[in-house]
Amino acid sequence: MGGRIVGLALLALCGGSSCRPELLQGDTAAEAIEETVRTDPLPSWNDRQAKRTIVDFVEHVTADGGPEYVPPERRIAVFDNDGTLWGEQPVYVELAFALDRVKALAPVHPQWRERPALAAAIDGDLDALAATGPQGAVELLAATHAGMTTEDFERTVRDWIETAKHPMLGVRYSDLAYKPMLEVLRYLDGHGFKTFIVSGGGVEFMRPWAEKVYGIPRERIIGSRGKLEYEPRDGKPALVKEPEIELVDDGPGKPVGIQALIGRRPIVAFGNSDGDFQMLEWTTSQEGPHLGVLIHHTDGNREWAYDRDSKIGKLSRGLDEAGSRGWVVVDMKQDWRAIYGGKR
Repeated sequence: MGGRIVGLALLALCGGSSCRPELLQGDTAAEAIEETVRTDPLPSWNDRQAKRTIVDFVEHVTADGGPEYVPPERRIAVFDNDGTLWGEQPVYVELAFALDRVKALAPVHPQWRERPALAAAIDGDLDALAATGPQGAVELLAATHAGMTTEDFERTVRDWIETAKHPMLGVRYSDLAYKPMLEVLRYLDGHGFKTFIVSGGGVEFMRPWAEKVYGIPRERIIGSRGKLEYEPRDGKPALVKEPEIELVDDGPGKPVGIQALIGRRPIVAFGNSDGDFQMLEWTTSQEGPHLGVLIHHTDGNREWAYDRDSKIGKLSRGLDEAGSRGWVVVDMKQDWRAIYGGKR
């Protein structure tokens, strides 16, 4: 997930039939996690260097008395979300939510047609929406989010994620978590790591569903966040979403969010784009054991193949510097036996 404001500033549709992956049917994320077996902690990974490096690292830092042992309180692992834990093509899931939301509200707001960003969103014209830039993204957020209490927004997100389906795969977004990454989360949890999501996506958007999908509790979700105001609603105190953005948790904002909300430098970081570069750099520039991993989207048949030229999840600098920085680059096509919960 690369440079964006609450996941909405970079918008693009994947062009051409070659970008369409095969339709995948599979288990739910919870079922995928339960399939992890003790004899092979990462069964959906092929026995290649990427898998061996991850397993060797975990074994070394958890070997009590060993030279690279790391005490449990320092075993912090951070993960980007879009493109790292689940898919981000052809549009970010949060953008799909915002588009559905603005279309649902449009009939009672005819004046929105006079505002280019909202008119483009209503029409589903992502190129026109992208042309409005970051201000258009803020305008879309204000129209669809601002004025709602956090409780109302959470209910809206939860209801949407339970039924919304990927436009090309035809399955629920919540069923499209990457099975190999669910195994990594489970593996780290079983070895005393505390796992966190550190995403450019909106924190209030992720919290309603992330624990069910990934097994990561809501207090360990770090993301971009808008301003909240405390005010009475119907005689009761409420937190109300405002249109202003308080933190963009992307690029250099990720280490800032990590320090502010975790207070420890991670020893493990997984990402997939140049928007994760600083998070991996922050993690791997310290003394002592550390692991940086980039998921490289190379599988155009089972998922999408993209990197340097993609408007979503662009990966260029990370590829160029991964070798010199000692980062693991996971080749999705070669390293993953399965992508989602099924066997493909």
